[in-house]
Amino acid sequence: MRHLSNRTGAALLMAPLLLFLALSYAWPFLGVVKWSFTLPEPGLGQYGVLLTDPLVQSVFIRTLRICAVVTAASVICAYAITFVWVRGTPTQRMLAEFCILVPFWISVLTRAFGWVALLSNRGLINTWLQAIGVTSEPLALVRNEFGVIVGMTHFLIPFAVFPLASAMRSLDDRVLLAARGLGASGTRTFWTVFVPMTASGIIGAALIVFVFALGFFVTPAILGGGRSVMVAELVYLRIFQSPDWGLGAAISVVLVLFVAALMALLFRYVRPRQMV
Repeated sequence: MRHLSNRTGAALLMAPLLLFLALSYAWPFLGVVKWSFTLPEPGLGQYGVLLTDPLVQSVFIRTLRICAVVTAASVICAYAITFVWVRGTPTQRMLAEFCILVPFWISVLTRAFGWVALLSNRGLINTWLQAIGVTSEPLALVRNEFGVIVGMTHFLIPFAVFPLASAMRSLDDRVLLAARGLGASGTRTFWTVFVPMTASGIIGAALIVFVFALGFFVTPAILGGGRSVMVAELVYLRIFQSPDWGLGAAISVVLVLFVAALMALLFRYVRPRQMV
């Protein structure tokens, strides 16, 4: 009886949040689903376009490719930063924490234009490389996938840090000491003990980064310069510039369902509480 009462109380406490989520997300999403089946005329025509239009298919392939590269780069960089933050000296920890928290105080728009100032043909990097004679012509560092990947990775690294930090802090140091006591070198202990024991954090960080990357709009639009269009930018173009609301809605629905399927697949093998 008491257990039932606790469950009822928990449900009542969660009810306002569930109602807010339903009104803020579920109801508008159902409207988008309706558009995808009714505009410009009722039917499955817009989903047929997704399967046959080479432009739409190329955008989806490019998005998945960029997201995969960004996820790998972000998790690798975040792993190194988190390792210093969790297991470094006090000075190293303070510096790592500063590097993790400061990016949250800077808007995504400011960071994107900052990378433009660094990577453009007349930016600081190209100017410096030409000044010291490394290159005779400016390198193409923006208005392409490279610029998009750099900007997105820089933005998403801090989001990958926290699941990794949780996994590293929950690790029992006695296991590492046992490995060293059995004769394993520091490098072997790291790769065969430390990294496998933080696998849940790696999976959680990869999931968070990949899902964030799928919906990126501002950074690809600025650093890609219209030459590396991703799914979110394609939705914007179809809704506000074509206009083709039905196709934009269909792309949005497919993207949401893909993210939901990805999360369901990962949660089947990794419990959510293991990732944070």
